[in-house]
Amino acid sequence: MSVSIDELFSKIYQTAGNCGYQIYVVGGYVRDKLLGKEVKDIDFVVVGDAMVFADRLKKDLHLKRIIRYPRFGTFMACYYNYKLEFVNAREESYQQDSRKPVTKQADLLADLSRRDFTINTLAMEISPEKYGRIIDVYNGKKDLKKKIIRTPLEPVHTFSDDPLRMLRAIRFATRLNFSIEKSTYDSIFETRDRLKIISQERITDELTKIIMSPKPSRGFIMLDETGLLDIILPEMTAMKGIEQRKQYHHKDVFYHTLEVLDNVAQKSGSLKLRLAALFHDIGKPRTKRFDEEIGWTFHGHEVVGYRMAGAILKRLKFSTEIIKYVQKIVGLHLRPMALVNEEVTDSAVRRLIFQAGNDLDDLILLCRADITSKNINRVKKFIKNYDNVVKKIHNVEERDRIRNFQPPVDGLEIMKLFNLKEGPLIGKIKKYLEEAILNGNVPNDHDACISLLQEQKEQLLM
Repeated sequence: MSVSIDELFSKIYQTAGNCGYQIYVVGGYVRDKLLGKEVKDIDFVVVGDAMVFADRLKKDLHLKRIIRYPRFGTFMACYYNYKLEFVNAREESYQQDSRKPVTKQADLLADLSRRDFTINTLAMEISPEKYGRIIDVYNGKKDLKKKIIRTPLEPVHTFSDDPLRMLRAIRFATRLNFSIEKSTYDSIFETRDRLKIISQERITDELTKIIMSPKPSRGFIMLDETGLLDIILPEMTAMKGIEQRKQYHHKDVFYHTLEVLDNVAQKSGSLKLRLAALFHDIGKPRTKRFDEEIGWTFHGHEVVGYRMAGAILKRLKFSTEIIKYVQKIVGLHLRPMALVNEEVTDSAVRRLIFQAGNDLDDLILLCRADITSKNINRVKKFIKNYDNVVKKIHNVEERDRIRNFQPPVDGLEIMKLFNLKEGPLIGKIKKYLEEAILNGNVPNDHDACISLLQEQKEQLLM
C-alpha cells in the first residue's frame, strides 16, 4: 500500500489548517523536483509551533513514531515510503566560538533568508488554491537554470553564521556539477578559518558526500583552492608538487590521487574503496627521496601510508571497520604489480590472496584505477600485466582454496594430537601450519596437515 504525493500534501495541509498554521514544502524537494528528480525526502516549514503540530500530525496520520528536537523546533517522521522533516520557520546564527546555533521563531521569508543557497530557498505552496506555486524570493530558479551556487544574503555573513555552509557549497557544486558564483567562492577562502568551530562529525559527513559524488576530484580541487582542504586534510595538500618518476606518471601525487579516485568512482559506489583510493599514496611526501639514476623515489610509502591512513581516519571519526579496510588496501596496493614477473612463486600469490581475503577484488580494482598514464601503449602494457596477475591469482585460488582460509586443523585437535593444554604453544603450531600451507609445503587439506604435524612433532614441541 502507498500514498501519492498529492494525497500526502493534502493531509498535511489539513492538519496545519486545523492548528491555525501555515505550512510550505521547502529546500531540497523543490530544488530536485525542478531538476526532474524523484524525491522521497521532503522538508516542510511550519509557521507556528512545530511541537504542537507534531502531536496533531501524529494523531491524524496515525504515525507510530516521531523524532523530536524541541530545542530546534524540529521533528521527523516516516510515512509509507516518504521521509518527512518539519521545522519551525526560524532565524538562526552561530556565536563567534560556538558549534551550536542560536535559533528563534520567524516568518517564512525570514526562514528562507537564513538558508544556505538560493537554489535551496525555493518554497512550494500545498494549499488547494495555490497548489504547486513556487515561492522564489532570491531567484533560485534562475540560478538553478544557470547551474550556479550562490548565497541568498552577503556570503561572508552566510558563512560566518554557519561555517559548514562552505563545505555544503562545494558538496552541492560537486554533486550537481554546478559552479560556485565568484563572490561566494571568494568568501569561502576569506572565512575558511571559521570552519574550525564545526564538529568533526558534521565536517566528515559533508566530506563523505563529496567523496561519494560522481566525480569527487571536482570537490577536492575546490577544497584546495578555497583553503578548506588544508584545514580538513593537510596531509593531502602536502602531496602537491611531489613529482613522480616521469616515465610512470604525468602529474604530481595530488592530481594523480584525484585521478585514481575518479577512476574508482566510475567503477564502484563503495565509500571504503574510494577512501582507499584517496589515501593510497598518502605516505609519499614523507618517503620522498632522490636517486641520481632514476629520479624521485617513494620506497616504503605503502607502510607509512598504512599508519597515516589509520591516524587520519580515526581523526575524521570513521568506524573501526572502515579504518581496518582502508589500511589493508593501502598496505597491499603495490603487491599485485610485484606478481607480474613470470618467476613469481605460487607462495607469493597465496600470501596475497590470504592477506587480502574477501577484499582482493577491490584491491585489484584500485590497482587498475592507479594506471593514469596518458601514453596509450604504456596503459595497454599495464592492463595486460594486471590481466596476467589476475589469471595467476585465479589459478592458485582455484587449486589451493586460500582466500580467507582457516588452517584445516584447529586448536582443539592440536591439543588432542599432542596431548597439550591450552597455551601459547598451540598458537605457535597453528602459525607453523599456516606458513607451511602458504609456502606450498603442504596442501590445504586436513589429512595432509595432520601427517605434517606428526612428522614435525619433536621439532614443534621443542
